[in-house]
Amino acid sequence: MMPWYRSPTARDWTSSFASGDAHAFHRSLPGYTPTPLVPVPDLAGELGVGRVLVKDESSRLGLPAFKVLGASWACRQVLQQRPGATLVTATEGNHGRAVARMAAHFGVEATVFVPEVMLPETAARIAGEGAKVVWVGGDYDAAVRRAAEFADGHPDRALVQDTAWDGYEQVPAWIVEGYQTLLAEVDAQLEGPPDLVAVPVGVGSLAETVVRHYRRPGTTHPSVLSVEPDAAACVLASLTAGRPVTVPTAATLMAGLNCGTMSRSAWPVLRAGCDVAVAVSDDEALRAVDDLGRLGVSSGPSGAATLAGVRAVLTDPRRRAALDLGHDAVVVLLSTEGPVR
Repeated sequence: MMPWYRSPTARDWTSSFASGDAHAFHRSLPGYTPTPLVPVPDLAGELGVGRVLVKDESSRLGLPAFKVLGASWACRQVLQQRPGATLVTATEGNHGRAVARMAAHFGVEATVFVPEVMLPETAARIAGEGAKVVWVGGDYDAAVRRAAEFADGHPDRALVQDTAWDGYEQVPAWIVEGYQTLLAEVDAQLEGPPDLVAVPVGVGSLAETVVRHYRRPGTTHPSVLSVEPDAAACVLASLTAGRPVTVPTAATLMAGLNCGTMSRSAWPVLRAGCDVAVAVSDDEALRAVDDLGRLGVSSGPSGAATLAGVRAVLTDPRRRAALDLGHDAVVVLLSTEGPVR
């Protein structure tokens, strides 16, 4: 059994979070429609809970992942301040493709830095959106550094990165705001608040959004579970250590989560408000992909990681007891990407 982290005080934390106008902006985009929240009774039976629902992000604004929600809002905000700028980013795949798609939407150029471990077909899809793709020797963190260096000091280039560091916080904050649309949809689709929400984690920006959303004042505070690859578990390592930790990464099928360093803005939010963090193996994620597919939900390994993570918690009596999750509980799994093709 993989290590895990639990905070008994996380649900007591309260966050102030203003979502801005991102949801209204998304509704104005061509092809916008809420993604489905799919009930999966077979999983509810397996896990011993009342309901399991999967937020299926396999098709979001014409792309196979949720990332376009944050990228689109951030690109819009950036270009309002710097009209005509080339959009620059680094990516493991879906974020870069989303930035490239939005650059085309707004009629500007995009340059996307990618790590050497990226599959050629993934890079080809980014290039197919009209972006210039630049390969970087090293991992995702190395690609982020190169993108930041490329944009720094050039008024005609604007960095749109989904991770924050000291001195670079505004754009990642817009990306977090953009992800809020996903949770606004969940609120509208559920008849009441969930008891547990599972979120896949790379640098932690989506998890930051989830924790902020479900820790608002005057609302029910469900448990939040973060799930990472065991090959890149920077959030689990950081929460366990009580400080931000950069971890070495290795190849994983959960490519969208293959990040060794947390976003600076995500750290204090997850430290205060995340109940549970676990890491899962590629084999566990692949089993979850197969099971979700059999039950009618299309997901890739990064998205299906949430099912693997919930299984790691709820099928272990000690961990389940620590969460105090009843047999009538409502569990929401965020499946953030479609099948990897």
